[in-house]
Amino acid sequence: MDSGLRLLIISNSSRRSGGTLDKLAAMGFDRNCFEGVVTSGELTHRYLTLRPDDWWLRLGSRCLHINWSKRGPASLEGFGLQVVADPRDADFFLAHGTEALSLPGGGLEERPLEDLKALLRGAAEEAVRTGTAPPPLVVANPDVVTVDGDDLVDMPGSLAAAYSSAGGPVVLMGKPSPLIYSACGEILGLAPAEMLAVGDSLEHDVAGALSAGVDSLFVAGGIHARELLVPREGGGEFGGGSPPRR
Repeated sequence: MDSGLRLLIISNSSRRSGGTLDKLAAMGFDRNCFEGVVTSGELTHRYLTLRPDDWWLRLGSRCLHINWSKRGPASLEGFGLQVVADPRDADFFLAHGTEALSLPGGGLEERPLEDLKALLRGAAEEAVRTGTAPPPLVVANPDVVTVDGDDLVDMPGSLAAAYSSAGGPVVLMGKPSPLIYSACGEILGLAPAEMLAVGDSLEHDVAGALSAGVDSLFVAGGIHARELLVPREGGGEFGGGSPPRR
């Protein structure tokens, strides 16, 4: 029976929205059940290409790009950006992934996550020493971790935390920023009070919905399952891998 509810997927994926419904269909979901998809990667592309206000217009085009490697790199084609290798040459930093640096001539240089965190912290600390403003870090996926089977995998939000802790300014393009909820409201033609956000992250889904004035429904069996002692389906060990690393 049709409940009359309208479903829209919001995701902190650093990928663009196209193809997400195809992935859901491959998992057995009927794509016709969903109004559409809004990803933080799609919002990142939109804001960097359209430059909708003065802050984005002043951001510049030279970026140090932190990318995926093994998980499949994100393309900057169509962004109109110039990739730089030295943080001192960057107008801003852009994090799509946690595995590599994009190179100015194309290709990738794989780097351990801790090295990337150290690079960002070093850039922020150097700016403080020289009395200059550290470049903003635009984060295309604000998640700190994601569930991958029984494991938790570090995501670009962990880079944001490292940079912010050193005094670097961070712009989150997805949850918990109200930005992504506003985009959902525009698509659905609904006010925040008319929407319900469902998710498994207290830090991103619940806090993000609260900041946007949207009610939320918390799924306990996700990334917080072990912390909350939620058993895995079918019994046995508690789900969700190890407790999230902050």
